[in-house]
Amino acid sequence: MHAKDILIEGYGRIQEEVHAAVGGLGPDGLNARPAAGANSVAWLVWHLTRVQDDHVADAFGLDQLWLSGGWEERFGLGLPRHDTGYGHDSARVAKVRVDSAGLLTGYYDAVHEQTLGALRSLAAKDLERIVDENWEPPVTLGARLVSVLSDDLQHVGQAAYARGLLQSTDA
Repeated sequence: MHAKDILIEGYGRIQEEVHAAVGGLGPDGLNARPAAGANSVAWLVWHLTRVQDDHVADAFGLDQLWLSGGWEERFGLGLPRHDTGYGHDSARVAKVRVDSAGLLTGYYDAVHEQTLGALRSLAAKDLERIVDENWEPPVTLGARLVSVLSDDLQHVGQAAYARGLLQSTDA
């Protein structure tokens, strides 16, 4: 198995878990926060998708689908155009509200397809390319892709946990 195949498999796991985390939830479940100051399922899935969209697009010289695919308008959050959720305080988290799981999965699936296209184009040597010189050592494409994979899996796990907490209080 080649490195790109492992990355494709890993990113596929994110997609499966995103669908599981939001599937069947209505607006109340998506936007509820399990505790004061906690993140909602909607915020967590929106954020992990924005990070993947932003970082993969930047690393491969692609357009962010948030901007080029009309997702910013569909979500209508009133946040700055390039906002990914990084550093959001409780008030900003509260601004991320959605009406349907389909909006979240639609955006995630579009980003996932763009990510897969980029990953399928990889050669092993591409993973060594420097994509960010703002760190010491500079960040390679391989490190960036693993970083996004790790971050997204953590956030989708948090979304599943938040969903479980919310559903346990409904029983």
